[in-house]
Amino acid sequence: MKSPISIILAEDHLIVREGIRTLLEGEGDFTVVGEVTNGREAIKKVAELRPDVVVMDIALPLLNGIDACRQLHKAHRDCRVLMLSAHGDDAYVEGAIEAGAAGFVLKHAPGSALAHAIREVHEGRRFFSEAILQRYRDIHSGLHEGGDPKKRPALTPRESEVLQLIAEGKANKETAVELGISIKTVEKHRTNLMRKLNIHDTATLTRYAVGMGIVESRVQETTG
Repeated sequence: MKSPISIILAEDHLIVREGIRTLLEGEGDFTVVGEVTNGREAIKKVAELRPDVVVMDIALPLLNGIDACRQLHKAHRDCRVLMLSAHGDDAYVEGAIEAGAAGFVLKHAPGSALAHAIREVHEGRRFFSEAILQRYRDIHSGLHEGGDPKKRPALTPRESEVLQLIAEGKANKETAVELGISIKTVEKHRTNLMRKLNIHDTATLTRYAVGMGIVESRVQETTG
């Protein structure tokens, strides 16, 4: 008898996470071995539990799902990450694929689609819903409205982390504590990413982060 597929759920909304767990545990061939509410916890929990699959929401606090996926793909190549999102915008799809996600499922898809996707990625295949596949084709064929897909300037992983925390309203001191670095280093990263993005105030940085799928629009903008 085959061992059940071990899964970590990375989702910050409790009611959604409970629903997914109930759905998956009812399938019979899955076991949810861990649950986390942000990207940093996901990285730690994967290192601890070594699951077969991580079902990862994109809009996670502290470290978003795309950046967490990128780190997991580099550190744990045998762990398959399946992205889960309420949004299928270009930035989300492109970001997930570039980060090494094995699949992408929209939250409004039926539960059977999520279960099928988990089995597919566990077997070493990639799974993207038809709507996501079409969007990916459009991105690379230039057929989608607006021509070329949006591309993130080349931020370092640390700059990307700082960007997210700024967009979540964290002050430099809070960001320094969260990342375990000095305030001076935070300020340096902030200056560098503003230069790279040609953005010079916090409110515009926040709008950029929302537009690129780094944080959800529910994050309150700050001024500065």
